[in-house]
Amino acid sequence: MVHTAPLHHQLVTELKKLLRERGFPPGAQFLTEREIAERFTTSRATANKALTSLASEGLLEFRHGAGTFVREGVLDYDLQRLVSFTDKAVAAGRTPTTRVLTFRRLKAEQAPAEVAAMLQASPGETLFHLARLRLADGVPVILERRHVLARHCPTMTRADAAGSLYAFWTGDCQLHLSGASESIRAVNATTDEARSLAVPAGTACLLVVAVGTLTGGAPLWHEETLYRSDLYEFRNQLGGIVAARPAVGRMRPARSLA
Repeated sequence: MVHTAPLHHQLVTELKKLLRERGFPPGAQFLTEREIAERFTTSRATANKALTSLASEGLLEFRHGAGTFVREGVLDYDLQRLVSFTDKAVAAGRTPTTRVLTFRRLKAEQAPAEVAAMLQASPGETLFHLARLRLADGVPVILERRHVLARHCPTMTRADAAGSLYAFWTGDCQLHLSGASESIRAVNATTDEARSLAVPAGTACLLVVAVGTLTGGAPLWHEETLYRSDLYEFRNQLGGIVAARPAVGRMRPARSLA
């Protein structure tokens, strides 16, 4: 059965293409609802929904009384939704590139036991293991290490890993991503990590550990991604006050913060 994306999702994809093509540099005024509706033969309500989606992803910003503009210069991480690094970098006026440092297949028992358990991988099951360095204007900003359950995307290649994995999974593999469960903590870059990120050993970084899931809750990937804290900003928007809930967390083995 072929799933057709909602109209506003299709429109969001088309508008992101315009941003990637640099027709609208950072700081430039973007298309209005009316212009989008006319250009893509859709309703103004759908155009508004697409603009709102792009603004919520941090690609656009609304300025009261002035219109919608392309966000300038910041590389940020949205804590509420999955957003492509490529889209973020382009929206910030940067040129994104990816270096695939590692790409190989391995069996579940060859992966760290904690990773295999979080992926609910069966003994002998095949995983992809990849490490990628993400750069903006040639400057390393993210070091990513990821394990992926191969049964969900068996055709994945090193070339696919050099692009947007989200686009590959949702496009080529027709997978429906529901989100990810993440933890974020401060760490100091090891000597090898620092060399990859072009920073001094021991530099403070932000480590995101996440398990990404498909619709229905089945895990797809586990990642440990290191962000340069001097070049990346983590962003979130809080709602109103609600009844307190118990905190969820656990103690982890210490990693040097010296």
